Amino acid sequence: MDRDTSPHSTRWKAYLQDCGELLAIAEPMQISGRVTRVAGLVMEAVGLKLPVGSACTVPLPNGSQLEAEVVGFAGDHVFLMPQSDVEGIVPGARVFPVEVIPTLPRAGQINHPRRRPSDRTRHLPVGEGLLGRVLDSGGRPLDGLGPVHASATAPLNNRAANPLARAPITDILDVGVRAINSMLTVGRGQRMGLFAGSGVGKSVLLGMMARYTSADVIVVGLIGERGREVKEFIEQILGEEGLARAVVVAAPADTPPLMRLQGAAYATSIAEHFRDQGKNVLLIMDSLTRYAMAQREIALAIGEPPATKGYPPSVFAKLPALVERAGNGKPGGGSITAFYTVLTEGDDQQDPIADAARAILDGHIVLDRSLAESGHYPAINIEQSISRAMHSITTLEQQQLARRLKKLYSRYERSRDLINVGAYAAGTDPLLDEAIQLQTGMEAFLQQAIHERAGVQESLADLAALFQ
Repeated sequence: MDRDTSPHSTRWKAYLQDCGELLAIAEPMQISGRVTRVAGLVMEAVGLKLPVGSACTVPLPNGSQLEAEVVGFAGDHVFLMPQSDVEGIVPGARVFPVEVIPTLPRAGQINHPRRRPSDRTRHLPVGEGLLGRVLDSGGRPLDGLGPVHASATAPLNNRAANPLARAPITDILDVGVRAINSMLTVGRGQRMGLFAGSGVGKSVLLGMMARYTSADVIVVGLIGERGREVKEFIEQILGEEGLARAVVVAAPADTPPLMRLQGAAYATSIAEHFRDQGKNVLLIMDSLTRYAMAQREIALAIGEPPATKGYPPSVFAKLPALVERAGNGKPGGGSITAFYTVLTEGDDQQDPIADAARAILDGHIVLDRSLAESGHYPAINIEQSISRAMHSITTLEQQQLARRLKKLYSRYERSRDLINVGAYAAGTDPLLDEAIQLQTGMEAFLQQAIHERAGVQESLADLAALFQ
């Protein structure tokens, strides 16, 4: 066999070529710029020509350094958004670009050409070593369990997938919640929105899904939440059982807006890595509204004009770009089933972020404050909630039962005041008579305790038994 055509020689030639492409990204000499202005959240620097999304460091007089990212430019001035407070920066401070170190190539492994813009942006750790860990937006551990042993790294922003190359939603994902499994059935690879105000039990519902789901891996992104709520979600709601097969990325409300954006992108990158390995992933993002608010803070800081209720246009461009990264992979591969919470402030369903999210998601679950105040948990309003993939993954019998329950529940709710004051005479409306008769059973069916698990088959059996 010719030496040049032997498998061993071909493999090592490919390996050396991959190494050469990796080295081509590196700059042959160290360049630097200087900080000229610091105003609010943004630093301006001159002397650098870096693409948007590049990472930089600013050495401080006390010996530490500040990490920042390029978020825009105007002429020769580059806009930098710091990943922490800007305290300690002096006029004329040096700015150095960070060398990107992607995953090193391996012999015998085919690597894609390193020509994408994402190859030149920040790479963060992904892989099996992250399971059971709590990380911040930069991939640093927050749980005090030592360093993270990751098998690979991945860029924060991935190339958009071809929608025609994705597998259709055909299988049901068991989330362990009776009302969702039966009335709002979620398919594997579906993107659902959880619309709720504050204090109506959305974190508890997410925790129930995380504990009882049939997914292989759970990735939780806590974006812009209170620090205390992050700790409660991990220790009390998620628990040890849920955390064992989960990765939690926490970017609390006190972190800079850039880190909140990065936290959402990092959680999605981790989920994409597990999906590419053929696993079924449950991605929980709490919340999409805080992500939009972080982008609004950055956009307004660099001078982008607001368009809709104070939100600049870039916010409405970022939301679908983030959401579309979830979903099914190629046929026969893994999937990402995503739940994004949307804060409807004051239970206003016309919030611009709620409107935008409702349009790009595959369904929405609305949590009602009045139900929560009456002790109805989970406080799912089945009248306002819908799953867009339900018709293609459920049987005709289940769809008919779900529609019947929805119709009866809606009829009772609209006539509740008449019934309570005794103004309704039995026999006037046969449908309402049936709704009154089944009211107690419907209430019990739609409610569920926090430590109770209801599988898909069990939920369907309870739904069928309701009308027998």
